[in-house]
Amino acid sequence: MEHPGAVAIIALNDKEEIIFVRQHRQPVGTVLYEIPAGKLEAYEAPIDCARREFIEETALDAEEWQELFSFYPSPGFCNEKIYLFQAKGLKDAISPGKDPDENLEVIFIPFSRAEKMIISGEIIDGKTIIALQYALLQGK
Repeated sequence: MEHPGAVAIIALNDKEEIIFVRQHRQPVGTVLYEIPAGKLEAYEAPIDCARREFIEETALDAEEWQELFSFYPSPGFCNEKIYLFQAKGLKDAISPGKDPDENLEVIFIPFSRAEKMIISGEIIDGKTIIALQYALLQGK
């Protein structure tokens, strides 16, 4: 299956909270906690997509952006590549409006609690687990 690629953003605010979006995912039939993410548009650079998606989904922007790494979440059936970014120095932004197909709730979860949510099975989204595990390995 061909996929244009995607981005995911791990963002930690000054209170040591990770910014999550909580949304219902029809294919799995449940509400998931996820880091902000989105699909690349044609000819869009991953950093541009990351900033666009982060503002759209959270009404936040960041002073610093860093591409951490990229990975293939499901190479057995799809060529999707996810570019993981870290956003620092968060600030309010004006969202141009959310995608009408998305019903998102922005949630701030302490980093220490997010780690426990992986262990308890509350966080089951793969890209989110990868990003949080990376942050843990790096000492945040």
